Amino acid sequence: MADYHFVFKDVEGASTQWDDLQRKFGNLPPKPAPFKPPPFAPAEDPDSKPKDKAWIEGRTEEELEDLEDDPDLDDDRFLEDYRKRRLAELREAARVARFGSVVPISGADFVREVSQAPPEIWVVVFLYKDGIPECGVLLNCLEELAGRYPATKFVKIISTDCIPNYPDRNLPTLLVYNNSAVKATFVGLHHFGRRCTPEGVALALCQSDPVLNDGQSGSGSSTKSVIEGVRKRFIEKVVKEHEDDDAYSSDD
Repeated sequence: MADYHFVFKDVEGASTQWDDLQRKFGNLPPKPAPFKPPPFAPAEDPDSKPKDKAWIEGRTEEELEDLEDDPDLDDDRFLEDYRKRRLAELREAARVARFGSVVPISGADFVREVSQAPPEIWVVVFLYKDGIPECGVLLNCLEELAGRYPATKFVKIISTDCIPNYPDRNLPTLLVYNNSAVKATFVGLHHFGRRCTPEGVALALCQSDPVLNDGQSGSGSSTKSVIEGVRKRFIEKVVKEHEDDDAYSSDD
């Protein structure tokens, strides 16, 4: 008859007194720690997080409007006030950044687009004609400035559509409007420096009035912002030319 060997297995991690004695004298290795599963942690629910200033800061305008009926904000006057201020900031940012390009207009559009513009909006009117090289040079500068200062309105109109019989020798011409009045007039390119650049045009526009507005710096600081931008771009240009010279020398 075959021999059967029965091996008894106790609960995992259990030990007999004999094993404990043998471990005490170093005859057996230390008893391994019993297996313990990691503690259960439910997945984080974004909706269960407390709503604070940082949480509101990341919401869009539509989400902030949806919070109107959020019961979690009813008992926190600070968060509700902050939500309203944040919503106003988003709407103001969308309002001031509504331009950003040189928009063509006709004579019939002039009163609506220029004379009737809101009093807080500065309007730069570009009088031009196709085929005049100086007009093309100034238009390139204005298109760059319109992108940098989207809260300032830039429009262009064929000179004789704006002013009948306006002489071509006066082109290009810039008219600066604010609150239905002409604030400045620039006839020809000589106002903008020896080489007509966006920076030169920007400095001329801001000599006496805060014409240029990027929608972030505040209209009162436009001259300071323009000068700082000119300085920064000049430094970047010098650095780039220096790097190009080094690259050309290394190729030799």
